[in-house]
Amino acid sequence: MRQIRSKTDREPTIALINIVFLMLIFFLVAGSLAAPLDTDLRLVRAAEVDNTAPADALVLHADGRITNRGVAVLSTAEFVAALPEDARARVRIIPDRDVPAALLIAEGRALRDAGAESVVIVTERGLD
Repeated sequence: MRQIRSKTDREPTIALINIVFLMLIFFLVAGSLAAPLDTDLRLVRAAEVDNTAPADALVLHADGRITNRGVAVLSTAEFVAALPEDARARVRIIPDRDVPAALLIAEGRALRDAGAESVVIVTERGLD
């Protein structure tokens, strides 16, 4: 008497998983998530950026002194009056980190009253 073996057909799930995984890796590598930059584009290097204050900016020190290009400014009205007409549209002020907010607001108002159309406060960009 011959014994009949029951042959169970195994599903090739491992092979299917391997193929799907390899396709996923292929499309991740071959696909592009963002359009490439122009080949002739040269990006700015942060090491080459000049960190000096702009020439037309007022520097407000923690003790209340105001300077421009290292020279003390006696009044904001004289500073704004000495600016060319096109530079009065946007006056920059660079406050020290320890300047009280009330003093900064008062100097901003004084610049506006002296004829500055807008006052821009220059700050340091924080790390994200």
